Amino acid sequence: MSFTMLMLCDRAKGQDVIIVVNKGSSISQITPSQVRELFTGTRSRFSDGGRAIPVLLKGGPVHEVFLRHYVGDSPAEFRVRWRKAVFTGQGALPREFASESAMLDYVAATPGAIGYVSRVIDPNAVKVLAIAAQP
Repeated sequence: MSFTMLMLCDRAKGQDVIIVVNKGSSISQITPSQVRELFTGTRSRFSDGGRAIPVLLKGGPVHEVFLRHYVGDSPAEFRVRWRKAVFTGQGALPREFASESAMLDYVAATPGAIGYVSRVIDPNAVKVLAIAAQP
């Protein structure tokens, strides 16, 4: 499957954040509210109906910028939100990765996976999503 890579970087605190999905996904763009809903567990499917599997970095500047910009939480607030969901049986914390390369490998190998990184080393491995304006 070929695609035109759309690079959209969020420059917050000098850190780029790029939203990536498995290249088998039919979506090519996503709204900030859809990103928030996927990563907070209030949505489990992409706009095309496909199952979404959000994955996280364990920490670091990219993780912090992503959470603040797209989710609206600090890392501590985000963890509390997910712990509450786990405790009440409403969800399970998304899988976490220690490095961007490990996250990219997982997204490339897992249909439905969605994550975020500061850069994409192999543009043929994953699809970079454009961030669409809110409707």
